[in-house]
Amino acid sequence: MMLSMPVAFIAILNIIFVTLLPRIFFRQDGTWNLKWLLTAAPYAVNPIFLLLNTEEIAIWEPVVFGFPKERLILETAGMPFFALSIALIGFTIGIHRVPIALWHQENDAPKSIVTHGPYAWVRHPFYTSFLMCLIGCIIVCPHPAPLGTFIYATVVLMVTARREERRLSASEFGDEYREYMTKVGRFFPGIGRVS
Repeated sequence: MMLSMPVAFIAILNIIFVTLLPRIFFRQDGTWNLKWLLTAAPYAVNPIFLLLNTEEIAIWEPVVFGFPKERLILETAGMPFFALSIALIGFTIGIHRVPIALWHQENDAPKSIVTHGPYAWVRHPFYTSFLMCLIGCIIVCPHPAPLGTFIYATVVLMVTARREERRLSASEFGDEYREYMTKVGRFFPGIGRVS
């Protein structure tokens, strides 16, 4: 009961889309630093787990219940997460007029605040899309390794988001951003609002 190659392809395509964002959309005035590499690590590791679990290359068996229909259920349940992740990335890119910073450097000063489009639902839609991708990986490949990368990514993205929010709150847009934080959740609608 291994992962089907089409599902693995969509999952890995989603991960590649996440991984290529710095090159295709974000500002290029930064450098690849340790903070960025640590944030990106789960997206480099997960394709390995997925490929090791495909029908053609299987090396280890994921934790499943033993029936072929359950593999279909897992793959069917995971695909919407990959689709939502890809769609959210595209939608978020589409509402930005200029590339934004994503280099985790001290000189990343905000130039404006975006509160429309997906930002009307969550403060960090890119991070939400990254987490949705990893949730899809956990569902289609129920194994401790993808779960570990999800937990790691969640912690790293929480730390990064808090740092960005502190900087935005201290910027010239601080009052507007603090008000926005009371209305919109951090990664998921309604969850993580600041009171």
